[in-house]
Amino acid sequence: MTTFDISKFNDTTPSSKQYERQLDRLRSLGRNVECIEIAVRGALDNLRNQSSRSFVIYGEPQSGKTEMMICLTAKLLDDGHRFIVHLLNDSVDLLGQNLGRFKTSGLAPAARNFSEILDPSVPVKTGNHVVFCKKNGSDLRKLRDKIGQVDKIIIIDDEADYASPNGQINSGAKTVINELIENLLGSNGIYIGVTATPARLDLNNTFKNDSHLWVDFPPHPAYTGQDVFFPLEGSPSYSLQLLPNSGDEPKYPRSALFRFLVNVAYLNNYVNEAEENYSLLVHTSGNKTDHKSDWSVMNAALNDLQNPSSPKYERYVHEIWENINERYKDADADELTKYVLRNISRNSILVINSERDFSLRGAAATNPSSLFTIIIGGNIVSRGVTLENLLSMFFTRDVKHKIQQDTYIQRARMFGSRGKYLRFFELTIPNALYADWHRCFVFHRLALDAIRQKMGSLVWLSDRRISAVASSSIDNSTVDLNRGEMSFQLFNYSDDIDALVSSDESSVVIMEKLAQRIGDGAFPLYLRKYILRMLHHGAASLAFHPSKSIDGYRDANKELIERDKGLIGLSDLQKNKFPRAIHHFKIFYNSEGKARLFYKLEGSIQFLKNVK
Repeated sequence: MTTFDISKFNDTTPSSKQYERQLDRLRSLGRNVECIEIAVRGALDNLRNQSSRSFVIYGEPQSGKTEMMICLTAKLLDDGHRFIVHLLNDSVDLLGQNLGRFKTSGLAPAARNFSEILDPSVPVKTGNHVVFCKKNGSDLRKLRDKIGQVDKIIIIDDEADYASPNGQINSGAKTVINELIENLLGSNGIYIGVTATPARLDLNNTFKNDSHLWVDFPPHPAYTGQDVFFPLEGSPSYSLQLLPNSGDEPKYPRSALFRFLVNVAYLNNYVNEAEENYSLLVHTSGNKTDHKSDWSVMNAALNDLQNPSSPKYERYVHEIWENINERYKDADADELTKYVLRNISRNSILVINSERDFSLRGAAATNPSSLFTIIIGGNIVSRGVTLENLLSMFFTRDVKHKIQQDTYIQRARMFGSRGKYLRFFELTIPNALYADWHRCFVFHRLALDAIRQKMGSLVWLSDRRISAVASSSIDNSTVDLNRGEMSFQLFNYSDDIDALVSSDESSVVIMEKLAQRIGDGAFPLYLRKYILRMLHHGAASLAFHPSKSIDGYRDANKELIERDKGLIGLSDLQKNKFPRAIHHFKIFYNSEGKARLFYKLEGSIQFLKNVK
């Protein structure tokens, strides 16, 4: 007979292998975990080997950052970090979505909303804690007052570029959210920002983050992102419907609605094994009057399709039938049209004007509960929320003012795992807005490529139509707005390289040969593709200038081949020899045999660089 021995139960701390269990959980669901392992390994290397207490993990929109943060939290707990705070945008739905996923993951301790620990009877000075808190002043104050100064607290800030940066950086003051997060960090807390759009964090010097330590979270193999929806070459692999740049005729959203109905009908009759619900996102301005107008068009069309006595019934049904007949040659147009009409009452229109709307209707919006779900909203549906089975997006109006890269990158709600129905996805958008959006992603990609090459000192691009970030967030004391050039990975230099760039061959040929010689890291493929699209004067638009030693520059970093003021001067552009060139390249090398390629684009493009 055994006897009770309390010593057997004194050490019941959770297993130190939570991270491996999370990876196994994802593998059992058929998920690829390699991208998660890369990001977690990079973050842990920073914590173990570097002196900085602030860095960023960046990844594409809707690329699975929540699962990555679950795994990162598990690894931090394994490594002995006892208090981890997750910050989220001020959205009840987003909080519920993310907190729910953390709780069902099996983490120990279970993640809790900050309100669950506010009671005085809940101890926070001992034990491990994973706490969620929205980024609003009231919630953050309550959390701060409850936990006080926690030694070596870790803050993981989701959508870190939103609300957290100091929008009063140049006035000597601090915004409320920024100051409260800094209070939580205390003297030895660790800040990990997570976002798809990190430019503001760099240009704002948010919590003194070190861009040399930024961590890449690469997308998983099933991800469909900017290369799919904004390709530099070839036709899109989805349906792109370009609208005129002016006019708000009801026929445009109505036709988009009918095409959505047709695509749902085809998927459920010819592709899916079981019927699925899908959604159409109608993205409007922030004006509630516009929301009402779009609702009226959609609602009227849906009602007319349910009423054979309506004078518009025959015309609308004929348009649906014609759409099927033209788009799907393998389908029975009569039967699919009947499917639409038999099921047209299985619709719901969700107008999202506010956070309250989202908290009431969020589940139906993020995971459609009706066969034909139409979501109408503006900025409230533009960031952070994953829309499952999103099949169509309709942008109702062009933007008359300058657009911000971070805002429009986050509006790409079609990004994600859309592969199984990608060819049925449809984006309907004004022509000029699509062109601006496309260029916005080109600028973003050029900057991200530099990050991935561990350039550290980053360059962000803007022009007359596109700004990198809000001007109020740019730290004027450290950011140079007129540097005007980008550079790429170091490579080994030899005289044959200069012989190539100084040869009489076409500049386009030189570009491709140079890229083969020094590699994509030193001359990114994405940049070369972009340049080939922007040769308005043919090969004369592109110039390669003779290589130059950096040894003559007293204020340059000769080892890294960098200079805060830039290296390509006016005389380097050789205007007499290349009068029509707008794309300029020049190689600078040092005495150690290392070199770096520098790129300067003339025109309305502005380059922003943090020279701290």
